[in-house]
Amino acid sequence: MAKNKSLVETYGKRSIPIVLMLFCSLTLFVAGIFRPFTEVTKLWVFENQVSVYDGLLIFMKNGEYFLFAILLVFTVIFPFVKILSLITLWLKGGLDRKRIVQLYTFVSYLGKWSMLDVFVVANLVLLLKSGSVASIKVQDGFFLFFASVMLTQIASLWIGIMAHKNLEEN
Repeated sequence: MAKNKSLVETYGKRSIPIVLMLFCSLTLFVAGIFRPFTEVTKLWVFENQVSVYDGLLIFMKNGEYFLFAILLVFTVIFPFVKILSLITLWLKGGLDRKRIVQLYTFVSYLGKWSMLDVFVVANLVLLLKSGSVASIKVQDGFFLFFASVMLTQIASLWIGIMAHKNLEEN
């Protein structure tokens, strides 16, 4: 196998599920950011649907720059960069052994940090559920985002196995 072949070229038809997972993950991620993530009902009367995008705008308008930065970095930038890095690792030809290892190591570390958003969302839901003044319902944006995270994790593991296998063969 030539060293300059991409992993998708190396594995041919066996790589179709990975490519589909990565592009579905990217689509679900973008949809999850803009679709309502939660619906908050205050005093059983006022309802407000909030997406990640809306949350970012609210934090920015209210001068909550620290919360804005945390939400932007860990919920938007890290997962987006992880998905794009996996697509690059899988589709880009001409990557040598060292670059493949570096890129996959980067993706692995990024994945660990991007899980912080799950922690933040879980704490937010717990906080709102514990109060008697407001209730929270999870909306479709959450499920789209969750599906994106799961597809990305599965694709990442699969790519890791196949990339290591490819490196051992060369």
